[in-house]
Amino acid sequence: MFRGKLVIVGDGLVGSATAYTIMLSGLFNEIALIDIDENKAKGDAEDMNHGVSFVKPVTVTAGDYRVCSDADIVVLTAGVSQKPGETRIDLLKRNYDVFKSIISSVMKYAPSDVILLTVTNPVDILTYITYKLSGLPKRQVIGSGTVLDTSRLRYMISKHTGVDARNCHTYIIGEHGDSEVAAWSVTNIAGMSMEEYSEATGKCKPDDLENMYLAVKNAAYKIIEAKGATFYAIALAVNRIVTCIAGQENSVLTVSSVFEGELGIDGVCLGVPTLLGGYGVERIFEVKFSDEEMKGLYKSADIMKYELSKLNV
Repeated sequence: MFRGKLVIVGDGLVGSATAYTIMLSGLFNEIALIDIDENKAKGDAEDMNHGVSFVKPVTVTAGDYRVCSDADIVVLTAGVSQKPGETRIDLLKRNYDVFKSIISSVMKYAPSDVILLTVTNPVDILTYITYKLSGLPKRQVIGSGTVLDTSRLRYMISKHTGVDARNCHTYIIGEHGDSEVAAWSVTNIAGMSMEEYSEATGKCKPDDLENMYLAVKNAAYKIIEAKGATFYAIALAVNRIVTCIAGQENSVLTVSSVFEGELGIDGVCLGVPTLLGGYGVERIFEVKFSDEEMKGLYKSADIMKYELSKLNV
């Protein structure tokens, strides 16, 4: 049953940008903010409420974990931020303990059909930790995965070709991080593979593809160096995910979800094309990626397993 309520845990740059973006979408009747800095959360809630006459009816509130009692979706953005030069994996030790406390507090009040959406980095590992700590069915635990990375690659292809990003069809798969893989073997524009498109236009040659991939992989580092954090695009990515769930769209997004043998991978969360609907993850598609891309995906899975093993999860 859709109750029309979304909770965001963590009202920092990502959390507040996400709340504002979702408020503009008009999907939810209530958006609730939880943050260790209660005054900050209350201030943001009031600030947004002052603009409700410009959007569809919505109430923005701030409170403690009891606000999760009637939530449809709880978005987890809390945790320490990534520092310049720091990898997402480096963040793990600092965010693991934070998450143990958060998940316990959320599940104390949340309904059994709640969907948990993890955004905090390293998102794939923390999504799996959320799954283990929450005790929820795997379909109800999702990470933002490589939804943002995929959007970045679509932007890069659009910038290079001059074709609308919405008509550049591609995926970044694996970890949301340094081991992510560009799935060029299934990338297409107007049904044309990259090889076919290159032959027809002279664009998207192998060097071009490599440069686009590197630009995507290093995008967050460049933005963090420039302004300290990334938050606008991830807020849009989260909005796209919750829109899919709230609207029961059954859309295909590269969210991070729990693998139990799909594509020969088990015991980790990674981003691959996934059917996402009103109850969460409906199906992980076993796409026939190239051999090289599958090697990269397996490497990504091994890295996630190694980091999880150090935490005894």
